[in-house]
Amino acid sequence: MNWKLLCATLVGLGLGVAIAATVPQFQLRGDRFKPLTWEQMTPEQKTMVEHVLGGERGSTNGPYNVLLRSPEMGDLAQKYGAYMRYHSIIPHKLNEFAILITARFWDSQYEWYAHHQYALKAGLAPAVIDAVAAGKRPASMDADEQTVYNFCHELLYNKQVSDATFKAVVDKFGERGAVDLMGVMGYYHLVSMALNVDRYPLPNGAKPELKPLP
Repeated sequence: MNWKLLCATLVGLGLGVAIAATVPQFQLRGDRFKPLTWEQMTPEQKTMVEHVLGGERGSTNGPYNVLLRSPEMGDLAQKYGAYMRYHSIIPHKLNEFAILITARFWDSQYEWYAHHQYALKAGLAPAVIDAVAAGKRPASMDADEQTVYNFCHELLYNKQVSDATFKAVVDKFGERGAVDLMGVMGYYHLVSMALNVDRYPLPNGAKPELKPLP
């Protein structure tokens, strides 16, 4: 037996396993922006992927394949988004409500698909979600939902909020709550633009849930 050859083979196998172990497991999807592989990425892009996977999301689904094209900005954006999604002073159910209102504004199919499910898990009523999808004011909302809906809807469609609407948000959530609502909507504007420009695909078998509004 050629011991040198055997040892070289074993060393090569060990090195291959070690290299494979350092490559994080993730999947990127896209349309106009071709999904990147780990081998194609720059050090800055790899750092961003590691930060996304090491954070509370643990997944690279969504806008990250797009944001990787500007990895320094993308990394800052994903950290901002993680704060707005998981650490906002706005309760989780209402935060998801604001995200859905923003997704409907942009007709962002993947954003709606993902956060429709998150909103249901957070306790938002199906009837409320269905009304937003149809472009209608939900008929049955509790007081906090009305406060969030009025603020988000007025800001998106009027580019302003009334004194009464602003006061209702501040009375309930404080000035920080008003800023956090603007913050989550702002982040998901960026997400919607990235997904829409990319024509980001839905998962296999999923159908678009948002229909064009008149």
